[in-house]
Amino acid sequence: MKRGKKYAEAAKLVDRNTQYDPQNALELVTKAAVAKFDETVEAHVRLGVDGRHADQQVRGAVVLPHGTGKTVRVLVFAKGAKADEAAAAGADFVGAEDLIPKIQNEGWLEFDVVVATPDMMGVVGRLGRVLGPKGLMPNPKAGTVTMDVAKAIADIKAGKIEYRLDKTNIIHVPIGKVSFGQEKLMDNFHAIMSAIIKAKPSAAKGTYLRSVVVASTMGPGIKVNPMKLEA
Repeated sequence: MKRGKKYAEAAKLVDRNTQYDPQNALELVTKAAVAKFDETVEAHVRLGVDGRHADQQVRGAVVLPHGTGKTVRVLVFAKGAKADEAAAAGADFVGAEDLIPKIQNEGWLEFDVVVATPDMMGVVGRLGRVLGPKGLMPNPKAGTVTMDVAKAIADIKAGKIEYRLDKTNIIHVPIGKVSFGQEKLMDNFHAIMSAIIKAKPSAAKGTYLRSVVVASTMGPGIKVNPMKLEA
């Protein structure tokens, strides 16, 4: 893959063979971000588990202390008083069966997180083929299937993110924007890593944190020393 001059210059700041302390890695991320827009910083965490086994799944949610820097659009499936509660709490969209054809047939996906009350999961389940592959299906572990829709919306708007393994046993999560600076990024990074470490399945054997890499949208990947995180 051909890279531009800016990327080449940024890559010179990073030693690909070095595993950096978290603080140094995040300082390098901000220095190596040279795009004209405010790049998102992501963490990519490879775990020593086999996600094909139910007892080795790693999934959950955490509220980042400083949010993600992104405005999150929340869709809530609820009826009656719970629909009113969701609207009052700041949900961007609220609906029930009426949203099925809009999403299924019209391809409407102008939302980032889906919350549902438990009684609506039968309805939401009909959208599994659309929402599932995009990681948008509500899930009790992530706190997005709940009767307390107001709290769910407040947490999401405050910077709650969901983490889960992909098919290659890697978790990809945003930890903020380059403009946050090293300290805020460090707070967010610590919050997500603590959550992932606490979520270690009892069935996991051997090294849990195989590799940890941080990178901005257009910047080079920077390796973090996993030994500095497991303590």
